[in-house]
Amino acid sequence: MHVQEWLDSVPAVAVYAVVALVIGLESLGIPLPGEIVLVSAALMSAQHSGVNPFVLGACATAGAVIGDSIGYAIGRKGGRPLLAWLGGKFPRHFSEAHVATAERSFEKWGMWAVFFGRFVALLRIFAGPLAGVLHMPYWKFLIANVLGGICWAGGTTAVVYYIGVVAEDWLKRFSYLGLAVAVLIGLTSMLILKRRANKVRPEEREAETVAAGD
Repeated sequence: MHVQEWLDSVPAVAVYAVVALVIGLESLGIPLPGEIVLVSAALMSAQHSGVNPFVLGACATAGAVIGDSIGYAIGRKGGRPLLAWLGGKFPRHFSEAHVATAERSFEKWGMWAVFFGRFVALLRIFAGPLAGVLHMPYWKFLIANVLGGICWAGGTTAVVYYIGVVAEDWLKRFSYLGLAVAVLIGLTSMLILKRRANKVRPEEREAETVAAGD
């Protein structure tokens, strides 16, 4: 919620830069809320805030691909000591259990682990550095990295943008419907009260007549 409020307060150019930077750093191996930032920015693009969804998707994809590639290079050079150091700095994300789980996924799925890792928060952080540590051939990594980045960043932007536009249109229709219902309820209530008032008046007159005769 704070991310959405903050993004609303900055220019569209800054939104593109922040999305690319946060997703790039997350892909590099730093635990940051890349998905939350991307979804918030995509919702903004659906609300006519000046944020272009196509530019946003391109920036998010670029951040994902570049960040993952840098993470791969760092992992290849740093090796397993790098994972041990990260485990000391970020024990919640780079614990031995998490590293072992990610490593088993890479050994079993190879390139697919990089591709589908984009859609899993834990593997999204691990994919680049771990692929480098395990010395996955860079051309395989690059293909999976680019395709995964396009599908995840571009796909998330497109889906959230479409949902935002549909939701906005539905809410507009609902507001008109709500107004019509409110007017109808008001008119109905007025008619009911008027009828009751008309019924009460003859009764009051009869009571007054009886009282006068007594």
